[in-house]
This record gives sequence, structure tokens and C-alpha cells, in this order.
Amino acid sequence: MNISSIIVQTYPERSAALQGELTALPGVEIHASKEDGTIIITVEDTPEQAPARTLMGVQNLQGVLSASMVYNYSDE
Repeated sequence: MNISSIIVQTYPERSAALQGELTALPGVEIHASKEDGTIIITVEDTPEQAPARTLMGVQNLQGVLSASMVYNYSDE
């Protein structure tokens, strides 16, 4: 099991649309969003994709200014 927490900074006007795109990614769950465009997500590994690959995908979504992994937990 591998769980990562990521802070995503977006353009505020793109935040709602990006939340829909983020939840479509495997293993992603949104925990909070702010009016300034900050979105807090967790990523759990799935058979299809590791969290590191999901992070790279999040960074490449249109309207994402930055995506930073702030916590990672790994256990058998």
C-alpha cells in the first residue's frame, strides 16, 4: 500500500473543472479545495498506476500551476 498527499495549485477559475479531471484519475480523492485555487488530494496506488506517475499526470493537466507531494506513506 502506498498513499501520497499532494497539494495542487491551480488558476482559481479552473479549479472546479480540474476537480472533475482529478477525480477521474485512478486512486485520486479530493479532500479540500480553497477559493484561491488550492486543491488537496490523496493518491493511492492502484494496479493501473503508481502515485508517482499520477503526480506527473496531475502536473501536466491544463491549468495546474504546481503539484507538490507533501507526504508519502508506504507499507506492506
